Amino acid sequence: MNHPAPKGEAPNIDGSGRLSLGDPIVLILSIGFIVAFLALSFYDVTFVAESISKGFAWTALALGSYFQLLLLLTFFIAIGLAVTPAAKAKIGNLDAPEMSTFKWLSIILCTLLAGGGVFFAAGEPVYHFIVTPPAFSSEAGTVEAVSNALAQSFMHWGFIGWAVLGSLTAIVLAHAHYVKGQPLQPRTLLYPLLGERLMRGPLGGVIDACCVIAVVAGTVGPIGFLATQVSFGLHEVFGLANSYTSKLVILAVLASMYVLSAMSGVHKGMQLLSRFNVFLALAVGAVIIVFGPTLFLVNSYLSSMGVYMSEFFPMATITAETAPAWWMQWWTVFFFAWFIGFGPLVAIFVARISRGRSIREMIIAVAVLAPIATTVWFTLLGGSGIYYQLNGVIDLTAALNNFQFDVATLTVAQALPGGAWMTLAILVLTTIFVATTGDSMSYAIAVVGAGHDNPNPYMRAFWGIAMAVMAAVLLYMGAGQISALQQFIVITAIPVSFILLPSLWDGPKAAYAMAREQGIID
Repeated sequence: MNHPAPKGEAPNIDGSGRLSLGDPIVLILSIGFIVAFLALSFYDVTFVAESISKGFAWTALALGSYFQLLLLLTFFIAIGLAVTPAAKAKIGNLDAPEMSTFKWLSIILCTLLAGGGVFFAAGEPVYHFIVTPPAFSSEAGTVEAVSNALAQSFMHWGFIGWAVLGSLTAIVLAHAHYVKGQPLQPRTLLYPLLGERLMRGPLGGVIDACCVIAVVAGTVGPIGFLATQVSFGLHEVFGLANSYTSKLVILAVLASMYVLSAMSGVHKGMQLLSRFNVFLALAVGAVIIVFGPTLFLVNSYLSSMGVYMSEFFPMATITAETAPAWWMQWWTVFFFAWFIGFGPLVAIFVARISRGRSIREMIIAVAVLAPIATTVWFTLLGGSGIYYQLNGVIDLTAALNNFQFDVATLTVAQALPGGAWMTLAILVLTTIFVATTGDSMSYAIAVVGAGHDNPNPYMRAFWGIAMAVMAAVLLYMGAGQISALQQFIVITAIPVSFILLPSLWDGPKAAYAMAREQGIID
């Protein structure tokens, strides 16, 4: 196993020359989860929803502080590593990057921002504006509450959440796969701890399946909610029918986009979708800045970043002892667990697209630049929403108290300059955001099954279609089952967090090993 890997992409055939369709244990357990969840939901929807809700609440209460500590340690160790000489080491046995910096950053931003960019960027800051977060004492709905509301959103979607997605874990995986020839799978993160038996035995398949299930739970939610959001938006703006049939059509279009993109690979469809979305996001942002509440947004961003920095630790370490349990459960712990659940598979994807980049470039891109771009996006949409809420142009109090973030996004979009045209642009933007998550996660799941970075295109298509079908079935049962599946990722974050944990010390070790192998340090 410890032989150098070839410098190009690994072939997608096994030793016998046949197409390798993946680890059967991963396939059986992952598909088994999808089938079991759907079957149980058909049998007793209430039982499934209540069982997940109880597990969700227990996880948030019992393990919330552990999740917070894991994210904090990951971020600070990664940043500390980035300033060392070892961070000059290049990833993936390549001296030069495979893709341009713009293409690379576009894929990172569009892949990882989708959940926040689609569902929470417009509504979450407004929610924290009308319901004061427990870390602050400002009066809700006042000017003093603006910077606190945005800062709380920055905490949930900022530095520490992003860092767990593709910094230390991506370094471990890149060194293990491209240098040592080990499979590009979550189990590889535990190889230094558990050894060779893990790689070949059934436990490795179980570990990989846990990570796949977490990503399926976290990806099907945005896919299903997007169909609901776009259908609702087209009905409100253009008068089209808001029916289950319309949602199925939207799902079919979305699935076609990300399945074809996943099949074409990171150098074709994924790049094309990501670049288009970045240009569209820049255009939407430019319209908001030029024609929207410009001075309010600029001032709010600067003051909110100041609050984010000064209140960073109080917000990051608040617990159920000092905050309402429901608030921790539905906000901080939910988002942190969501990041953890996506951690291993997104790290696989980041390691794959970062070949030829230095460790320092990868850490800065994922843990610093991407979070800053996210805070800007939240300020443009959420800050505009706060401005219109503050001035009585819109009133999202009832919608957000019922967690109707699709209504919040559409309402803010309609209030923005351009009205219906801006709404249409944001609907297209959010659709492609979700598509870039769908294609990258379909690709990453197929990589886990194959163990290398060029999995069979038909397996990529299979996983993309499977998630779309699951979303369609859950939409038929009602949006409540998609919400239940979203909550399930918090439960899956428990085993996934233990898979990520060794990277706190193995990440720096792998970085220094790469630096020594490349002659950067003695």
